[in-house]
Parts: sequence; structure tokens; C-alpha cells
Amino acid sequence: MKLLEKLKLNKKFLREFDYITIIVVIFIAILGCVTIYSATYKVYGNHYFKSQVIFLILSLIMVYFLLLFDYMLIENYAVIIYWAGVIFLLINHFFGSTINGAKCWINIGGIAVQPSEFAKIGMIIMLAKKIDEMDGKINNPKNLLQLIMYAAIPMILIYRQPDMGMTMVNFFIVLGIVFIVGLDWKIIIAGMTSILLLLIGVWNSSIIQPYQKTRLTSFLDPTKNTSSSGLQLAQSTLTVGSGGLIGSGFLKGVQFKNIPENYTDFVFAVLSEERGLICALILLLLYGIIIYRLIKIAKNSKDIFGTVISVGLVSNLLFSIFQNIGMNIGIMPITGITLPFMSYGGSSLLTSFMLLGIVLNIGMRRKKINF
Repeated sequence: MKLLEKLKLNKKFLREFDYITIIVVIFIAILGCVTIYSATYKVYGNHYFKSQVIFLILSLIMVYFLLLFDYMLIENYAVIIYWAGVIFLLINHFFGSTINGAKCWINIGGIAVQPSEFAKIGMIIMLAKKIDEMDGKINNPKNLLQLIMYAAIPMILIYRQPDMGMTMVNFFIVLGIVFIVGLDWKIIIAGMTSILLLLIGVWNSSIIQPYQKTRLTSFLDPTKNTSSSGLQLAQSTLTVGSGGLIGSGFLKGVQFKNIPENYTDFVFAVLSEERGLICALILLLLYGIIIYRLIKIAKNSKDIFGTVISVGLVSNLLFSIFQNIGMNIGIMPITGITLPFMSYGGSSLLTSFMLLGIVLNIGMRRKKINF
């Protein structure tokens, strides 16, 4: 009985719980499962659908457990969580499986796990802890250098896989955090200029492989390489456009079948063809509601630690949504970034819900203070 009591959420905190956000996220995740089924059932049966549903259930259980304790407990274990993520990336470096030219996965009991997704959480938590300890004073050169170091370690390991998409996600998470915390604009501009010069140097070196360059530039003219790098982009834009206003109907999509791995990075195109422009716009509206409410949690957090974690999730969602939908409609390059809560992928879904659970915990235990 005592164990069951410990597994019950405090009614006082439940009154502060953000039910709207979790309901909207669950709705998007269910929509994702249905869309994945539509994209894969003729070739793979219900394999991918069933796998995604199982991970959705596990994710919701994880959210519940994350709500049981005070999120400040996470700060006490931030160092362990961070370095566990880094070690996970190192294990992947030596023993990971190579899929589509990138060593991004570790096979655990027949399940492909993506270490970079878990390392991303560790990085956000570690940055939140350090900024909290610094009392938000990140313009101090010593403090800023420390933050750069903690952000750079996992990002370098992820880049070496190579996974440009996840590297970009982590970069924009860090950028979002330091911007909101109040990093001096001069430092931001100087940093962005330095990174731009570095990218130009890297682009003209042998570090970036030719296939990566082609992938990044193919969105400028997808019709130029419709048999190779531009295939996904060309077919995706056709698929999105073929849905019209109300779509072809559930299980009636045809055009999306020409997109390789349409159930992962291009699930938005599948949704657009079968459900139409109206449903696609509703999805964007739902994402907007989630981001708005998460920003409110960040603003009302009782401490810097909670604010930074919330901003980390918001930055992650904003960039991932913009990049994924952008490449689906042909205005952004293909980077392998999934659409949050929609795309197929157990690691992505689980870690997204884990971060969400922590942020909902922060909102549930908020006590508005000025700092």
C-alpha cells in the first residue's frame, strides 16, 4: 500500500498540471501512429505501427514517473546524466551500426537505439545546472567557456557519426538557451561569424563528404538530381501538393509511395497527401499551442534551472518542426531531422516525451518569482 501511495501524484500539483499540452501532444502522437500505418501497411503490415504504439505507451508511462518527484532532484544527478550520454555516444562510436552511411545506432536486444537523442537530454540538463550555478551570468568569459565545452563534447561526437541533422538540432538548442538567458549580442554575432568562417573552411575541405554536400545543396534545384539526392525532395513536394485542400483520404495516398522511408522524415508529406492542406495547417496550429504553453512554463518557472530546460525543449521543437516541414515542402535541405511526436522512431519519441515530462513537472511545481 505504501508503494502505491508513492506512485500517486499529489492532488495539489495536479491542480497545476498542464492538461491541455499533454492532450495535444498525445493527439499528435496518435495522428503520427495512424499516418505511419497508412505509409507502411501495404509493404510491412502493422510492424512499424505496432512498434510506434508500444513506444508511445512506454513514453507516457515514463512521463508519469517523471512527474512523481521534484524536478530539482534531476539537477543533483545532472553530471551523471550528462556523462552517461557522452559514454553512450562513445560506445556508439566503436560498436554502433551504420545505416545510410551514418553510425548513429546501437542494437540493444534487437531494438535500434539512437544514443544522440539521449545525449541531447543530458546536454540540456547539464547546461541548465551550470547556468543555474552561475546565477545566469553567462557573459563572464570563464562561465561562457565552460558552457561551450559542455555543449561541444556531445556535438563533436555526434558530428563524427556523421549526423549533421542532430548536430544542427543541438546547436540551435544551445543558441536558444544562451539567447534567452541573456548572452551579449556582440558575443552572439562574433560567435556566429566565427562558425560561418569555420563552416566555409570545412566545406572546402575533405571533412564533409561529397554525398553530404550534394544532400545539403540539392534543395536549391531538386529537379537536377531526381534519380539520386534530389529524389526525396522532388517527390516530397509533389506529394504535399497532390493532397489539395482535404486530401485523398485515409489509406488512399499514392504519390508518397515514391518517397524512400516516407514514415520517418517525410511523414508530413504522407499526412498532407491523405489529409490535405487543412489537416496540415491544423497540425501546425497544434504545434503552436504546445510551444506557446511551454514558453509560459519557462517564464513562470521558479528557478533558472527549470527555465533553461524549458527553453531547451522549446528550441528543440521550433528548429525540428521548421527544418522537417521545410524539407518536406522543398525549402530546406534534407538533414534527417524527425518531426516531433509524429515521425517513426522509438528513440526520438521516447526522449521527446521525457523532455516534455520534465518540463510539465517544472510547470506543475512552479512558483512565479522574479530573477
